Amino acid sequence: MKWFSVSAITKEISKIRWPKKGDLATNSVQVIIFTAFFGLFFVLCQFLISVLLKGLGVM
Repeated sequence: MKWFSVSAITKEISKIRWPKKGDLATNSVQVIIFTAFFGLFFVLCQFLISVLLKGLGVM
């Protein structure tokens, strides 16, 4: 288990590329916008289905 040693683990940790502050902010904004869009999409779908079912007299 040569790969499971302190030196091998330290070497792998040094290869990690941590995101820069600007990249992290950009990605965070994209995730928030994406989540808000799909939240609005599902609320709108639920509203339209509700209107459709009320129009058909099911609800």
